[in-house]
Amino acid sequence: MIRLDNISKQNGHHLLFVEASAALQRGEKIGLVGPNGAGKTTLFRMIKGEEPPDEGQVSVDRGVTIGYFSQDVGEMAGRSAASEVMDGAGPVSAVAAELAELEHALADPDRADEMEAIIERYGEVQHRFQELDGYALEARAREVLAGLGFSEEMIDGDVGALSGGWKMRVALARILLMRPDVMLLDEPSNHLDLESLIWLEQFLKGYEGALLMTSHDRAFMNRIVGKVIEIDGGSLTTYAGDYEFYEAQRALAEKQQQAQFERQQAMLAKEIKFIERFKARASHAAQVQSRVKKLDKIEKVEPPRRRQTVLFDFPTAPRSGEDVVSLKKVHKGYGSKRIYDGFDFVVRRRERWCVMGVNGAGKSTLLKLVAGTTAPDDGSVVVGGSVKMGYFAQHAMDLLDGDRTVFQTLEDSFPQAGQGSLRTLAGCFGFSGDDVEKRCRVLSGGEKARLVMALMLYDPPNFLVLDEPTNHLDIATKEMLIAALSNYEGTMLFVSHDRHFLAALSNRVLELTPDGVHQYGGGYTEYVARTGQEAPGLRT
Repeated sequence: MIRLDNISKQNGHHLLFVEASAALQRGEKIGLVGPNGAGKTTLFRMIKGEEPPDEGQVSVDRGVTIGYFSQDVGEMAGRSAASEVMDGAGPVSAVAAELAELEHALADPDRADEMEAIIERYGEVQHRFQELDGYALEARAREVLAGLGFSEEMIDGDVGALSGGWKMRVALARILLMRPDVMLLDEPSNHLDLESLIWLEQFLKGYEGALLMTSHDRAFMNRIVGKVIEIDGGSLTTYAGDYEFYEAQRALAEKQQQAQFERQQAMLAKEIKFIERFKARASHAAQVQSRVKKLDKIEKVEPPRRRQTVLFDFPTAPRSGEDVVSLKKVHKGYGSKRIYDGFDFVVRRRERWCVMGVNGAGKSTLLKLVAGTTAPDDGSVVVGGSVKMGYFAQHAMDLLDGDRTVFQTLEDSFPQAGQGSLRTLAGCFGFSGDDVEKRCRVLSGGEKARLVMALMLYDPPNFLVLDEPTNHLDIATKEMLIAALSNYEGTMLFVSHDRHFLAALSNRVLELTPDGVHQYGGGYTEYVARTGQEAPGLRT
């Protein structure tokens, strides 16, 4: 359906692709992977025809419809979420618009002399609308929006009143409703809660078209794709298998290439040593010349291109008391909505609680109560002795001074630390070389999240309160964070929609449901095994 033949593409001085080739066949579901800046979004834009390759060819079979979801959703306002979604549903939305115009014309007395032609055209358009299942369009639009977490009120309300994250969901819903022959999805799992993520997973599994997508959620990617295309060093490499298979194959290929490289280096060193030793001896001249010619003809094996991953080594946090935080008979509401009504909860040292619940259940409210950024209406929240808390929330990223650089921000927070120590810290969180001189105002969401995390973890707290810490983070940074937190000896209370993160780090689950609060010993994996569901909102 789609072929990339020997494409080359340069962005400024940055070479993105060099004679790279790949193909997307009918019905295939492919994950597109590669480090940040490798050219994933550029590849989507070339397939969509929004940007040409410098060399080579991008071919799309005639008549193939393509739906492209990107993080840049544009302006939305003045219509309901349902109307916005239906308007982007491809050919059926154009037919619906013409049908509405014809209905208006039928009721217009000034066009009585055209009525016969209008009625004839109306019949044709109505037939086409039925063929495209147009009369079920609104029901399908509402079903998709509900699956992505929209309430009835939000579906019918002005889309302009929604936050950026919810507008992203509207843009995604447009593509899903369109059901094109090919979907190009650039980070569709961003901004989704766990229930919506699992719904989208099921939708894409049942989708019969071809899919090419990026995602920072490895569990989501792993369950959907059956093939992976990797962008690395300007080339496209295709792996037949899911994400886990790709990771294993890539590691194996790296290991084999490293071994091959080392063998060749040893052989070259031996040959060069012989040449150096005997080049001045006339008796060995023929042998020396023969070996020099042999070396000239050898195709050099390159060492594997290593992804730069620096592990963050947690300094030891001071020990806290046994009772880290205690909530007793806590009442909390916003307006007429009651969130907590006589809530009791205790976190003890070295427990790692993940908090689960649907949107509005009170997950972030609980973390704010514990962190002291909001007060209970009644009851008490008591933080235990010797507790040093680190609180990560999305709004923390907005508090960074836009005029300060990454390095200046670290220096401001830790004036006693040496430059080498702060550069190592910056490197662990993905800021290497000139990246430390970037001003905070130009940082991406992921870069801001990494900087806030670095500020929080350098002088380690013994109690981490984390509200969606993996939002905006790529897979490599998440792996680094999981590795670091696995060795962390303090206490954790956190909210996340990343199932890999939940499974790797939790040893307790607090589930907030309309039926009440449930506590589970054992982590997320045990919770799934006991309840039979991956999220509270999926309970039947």
